[in-house]
Amino acid sequence: MIVLKIGGSRGIDLDAVCADVAALTKTGKQIVVMHGAGNEADALGDKLGTPAKHVTSPQGFTSRYTDYATLEIYVMAACGKINTFLVERLQKLGVNALGLSGVDGRLLEGTRKDAIRIVENGKQRILRDDFTGKVEKVNADLLRALLANGYVPVIAPLAISHQGDAMNIDGDRAAAMVAGALGAEQLIILTNVPGLLRNFPDESSLIMHIDKSRIEQSIDFAEGRMKKKVLGASEALRLGVSQVIFADGRTAEPLMRALEGKGTVID
Repeated sequence: MIVLKIGGSRGIDLDAVCADVAALTKTGKQIVVMHGAGNEADALGDKLGTPAKHVTSPQGFTSRYTDYATLEIYVMAACGKINTFLVERLQKLGVNALGLSGVDGRLLEGTRKDAIRIVENGKQRILRDDFTGKVEKVNADLLRALLANGYVPVIAPLAISHQGDAMNIDGDRAAAMVAGALGAEQLIILTNVPGLLRNFPDESSLIMHIDKSRIEQSIDFAEGRMKKKVLGASEALRLGVSQVIFADGRTAEPLMRALEGKGTVID
């Protein structure tokens, strides 16, 4: 089984990704797809006059500040547009894809962080009324039931809190939780760079292999959103996933290339 996370950044070739998913499912491979929504949510927010606000934690991780208005925009982009059209692409290729978010059936559940600590202009401050959270529980039985009946789940990056609030979540870390809960052999994260770069943005500085015992040190090389991807990889490996691959989603046959080891392989 493969858990595939498709990044939400500009440049990823969704047609090529879906073609690979279709080819693999026809060989009997079970695949669960999770996608991001960052670029589409930013573009929609700009159109609606509510531009995204990205914040940095004291630990150096970047995330989207999600008040309720931003959450509404994120849901429109993630569930309304990206999820629906990914399912459409896959259906055209003969894949019986089924779109859902982590809110559906309490697929992804966790604790809402209604206040977050950020660093701004060198000083720490608290932001309140936040609708973000961390996935703590996966309804793996729901996913297994869908897979057993021939569906390919396509998951939008939202979760539900224990109190029933919809939350924006980090898709890479959520995909790691899904991979761990399902006992997946591989977690493949497609993004708009070739993998983890030693000297970002120099693509020739690709780190081709990382021993899982040294994954924590690799966060030092990660820039921006890649820090969360490395953190997600570390969590997936701790949950028993055998291999994590960061790979380029801009190329032809991106998933096949990842399975051939082209990218950053962590095991």
